Amino acid sequence: MKWLSSLLFVCFSVQGFDHFITRHGSTLFDGEQVFRFAGIHAPELHRIEDDALGKCAADPRGWGQYFKWPTAEEQENWIKSLVRTGHKTMRIYTLSVEEKSDNLCARETHILAPDKPGQMPVLNEKAMQVYDRMIAIADKQGLRLILPFIDHWEWWGGRKQLAAFYNEKEDDFYNINSQTYAAYQHIIRQVISRKNSLTGRIYAQEKAIMAWETGNELKLTNKAFLEATVDLIEQLAPNQLIVDGTYLKINEFALSHPDVDIISNHFYTVNGNNKPETIKSDLAAINGRKAYFVGEFGLVDAPLLDKIMQTAVEYEHKGTKAVGAFVWGFRGRRHNGGFYFHQEYTGHYSYRLPGFAEASENQELEVVDIVRKAQAQMHGLMQAEPLPVPEPPKLRVINWVQDIRWMGSPVGRYYRIERAEKENGPWTTVAEKVSDGKQVFNPASDKLFGDTDKLVTGKTYYYRVFAENESGQSGPSNIQSVIYSKP
Repeated sequence: MKWLSSLLFVCFSVQGFDHFITRHGSTLFDGEQVFRFAGIHAPELHRIEDDALGKCAADPRGWGQYFKWPTAEEQENWIKSLVRTGHKTMRIYTLSVEEKSDNLCARETHILAPDKPGQMPVLNEKAMQVYDRMIAIADKQGLRLILPFIDHWEWWGGRKQLAAFYNEKEDDFYNINSQTYAAYQHIIRQVISRKNSLTGRIYAQEKAIMAWETGNELKLTNKAFLEATVDLIEQLAPNQLIVDGTYLKINEFALSHPDVDIISNHFYTVNGNNKPETIKSDLAAINGRKAYFVGEFGLVDAPLLDKIMQTAVEYEHKGTKAVGAFVWGFRGRRHNGGFYFHQEYTGHYSYRLPGFAEASENQELEVVDIVRKAQAQMHGLMQAEPLPVPEPPKLRVINWVQDIRWMGSPVGRYYRIERAEKENGPWTTVAEKVSDGKQVFNPASDKLFGDTDKLVTGKTYYYRVFAENESGQSGPSNIQSVIYSKP
């Protein structure tokens, strides 16, 4: 397969962006154009929580989700879904850190324990190749990335797990004289200096990387920690922006540091800040000294989401507006059909694109419209442009006609299935308006479509699928054949 890897390298080696994103005062620019963004936060472009598998009882953290790496087709599908619904930028979740229960739960992480006690942690090459691919696809499809390093929390493995490598406490992460902080700096060096196995560029040269974020919700950030971390990132990646990963407050030492480009905040009801007024108070505190965006907000119903998003779009403090805002959170299509899903403690589910009527209780269509309206407004438009016509879906191998599966088109809403008795037709439509948008899709038991017509045992049948949305119909998918046998 050497020829294939060479082909991929050629495909990804040419950069898709002309400029790095830059900052002047409180405004971001793509070349000479003002750069603003709105979207649904997609945390898992590089690692998947597969909730359909249930919980791993061996995880001491109590929640025990299973994880896996996305396939190349999944990553491409998700990024296309974002870009074709108006997303220009996406913030993902952090790098994951190894925990002792990972082996019992068949989990892999980005950051592995040191080979020997006292040494620096190790990057998981398998995981980083998935990360490479995310960056390469984002560059090709036109999506900028905001990449945080380590989590304050332990959901994916964070500062607590990193500190455990050195028998230190989790708060030692914020102590610049600790072994944990030295390991954190080592991770930053290794990641930013990594050579992308697909593009051939080190990460510091990737224009798709809009910004590095010190971490996720690093609420105990202190002056020494921020200064040492930002100085290192700036040294390694002078052309990429830096986000202070603090939340819930605006630190003067972050506003004073010349190389902090963006201040972020996350809004959730449990923190008492999930309201439009938080944007106004944050912009007043920043007072035009840095760019500002809402990195996460959500887990409330659509009317409040709209008020917060509209404030991010429209509110101005002394000529300064928020540069962007992300509603939490997105899940994408599965390789073999249906969608990944996640339900939050509030009862809200993750959102899918382009939105589906089956998720009416989750107000999915309303939330997607809120985001797409904001994207349009940031570009001076009154309403979002129509979705592009979907590309053909990818029909998977058919083992029996009662279970036909395909990976949906990035902006497809419905599917039409055709059958033929010869590979070149004639074709007959056997189903229309078939949706892959079930809210909770279990791949072990749920099906997209089953052909219930009376067919002849031992005869070969051919199938193909078309994707549809309000803008039109795709071309046909690839063709799959199956020899019919009675169930």
